[in-house]
Amino acid sequence: MSKPEMYISLVVGPNCEIESYALRSTLEYFGARVTVHWIGRPNDLIDVLSGEDRDAKVDYLILNFHGDEGRFCLPELGEEIYEPDEPRGEFFDEGDVIRFAKLKSMKVISTGCTLGIESTAAAFLKCGCHSYMGPNDYIDGNSNLIFLINFMYEMINNHKSQQEAFESARSIDEETMMYQLYLS
Repeated sequence: MSKPEMYISLVVGPNCEIESYALRSTLEYFGARVTVHWIGRPNDLIDVLSGEDRDAKVDYLILNFHGDEGRFCLPELGEEIYEPDEPRGEFFDEGDVIRFAKLKSMKVISTGCTLGIESTAAAFLKCGCHSYMGPNDYIDGNSNLIFLINFMYEMINNHKSQQEAFESARSIDEETMMYQLYLS
């Protein structure tokens, strides 16, 4: 591979594998270098958000998770499985983001339902990210995937700005209109 067009860290939450395979294949076809992080427990996500397990060069951090009421859905583990100080329960919320994330100047896209609400975005921006985007309601999975593909196509192939690519991807239909963009 020649020099990648873009560096993407794709963080895959539970039950998001098929969409992630499609997205990774498409992004690599466009010329991006994609690093995949498979999340099975809260500490896996914390390691990525804190930078402990994240590449030094990342143009976009894509958090491909299911979401509910602005929280990331995670598998609930047996009490004996959790590590000390690991968040417990089936959700990773805004407080957890603020507690663990170190996202200096990072561009973050969260794909899960309701992960684009203002309070979730504010938590990410508070942790230093440059921009944050996600759907502010319960979006259809197909619409989510086509938003991401269109956004990245415009960025990589047509060299559009983030704002221009966002507007193009958002304009596809009523579902993709749920995506919101927040800037620091």
